[in-house]
Amino acid sequence: MRQIFLDTETTGLSADNGDRIIEIGCVEMVNRKLTGNNRHLYVNPGRDSHEEALKVHGITSEFLKDKPKFAEVADDLLAYLQGADVVIHNAPFDLGFLNMEFAQLGYSTVQAVVASVTDTLVMAKELYPGKRNSLDALCDRLEVDNSGRTLHGALLDAELLADVFINLTRGQNVLLMDDSSANDAAGNGAPLMDLRVFKLPVLTANEQELAAHEAVLKQIDKDSKGKTVWRVLEPAAA
Repeated sequence: MRQIFLDTETTGLSADNGDRIIEIGCVEMVNRKLTGNNRHLYVNPGRDSHEEALKVHGITSEFLKDKPKFAEVADDLLAYLQGADVVIHNAPFDLGFLNMEFAQLGYSTVQAVVASVTDTLVMAKELYPGKRNSLDALCDRLEVDNSGRTLHGALLDAELLADVFINLTRGQNVLLMDDSSANDAAGNGAPLMDLRVFKLPVLTANEQELAAHEAVLKQIDKDSKGKTVWRVLEPAAA
């Protein structure tokens, strides 16, 4: 599986009001391993950044004046994203700017050329309801080193996002094997074991473990302000 972790920096917060992209960072991962086939682009937006945005990214108009316009990098960027699973933190923001830039050139949307878009902010809110889920907050919570992030930068943020995503989905690949691996195992002469011959013991939780489990559920229910599914279903089941 090919994934692209993407981040942008912009002149301000509103693509609809004329703000533009000034930096794009993309980090490629194939089968949960970094490939080094990344993209880092600075773009001349043809306008100044808002003062508050400049405080966030520190990228000046003077620095950008000799950089390419978005039209000059659009084809390469679309080709790079083609068919990938794109991962973005707060995807509507970055997609809004990218799609605005592509629309001005008469191109299709990002969603039309990629396989899927995953929003890690949505993932984090589901995993940590009621908590701060900014990229910095997730780095702290998941022990991802972001000590080099004094200012926002698209490539650095994309690299941090890749680390955060691996931690958010840690362990999901342990029980999964793709079709090619299964075919190799079946066709290389290695003996296949019939697991049906094993009778697996059923271990029930003791009182202490049940109490600890209930305490965790209550804390999650409290953090989500009573919106947990199991609490809603309990009265119906009763």
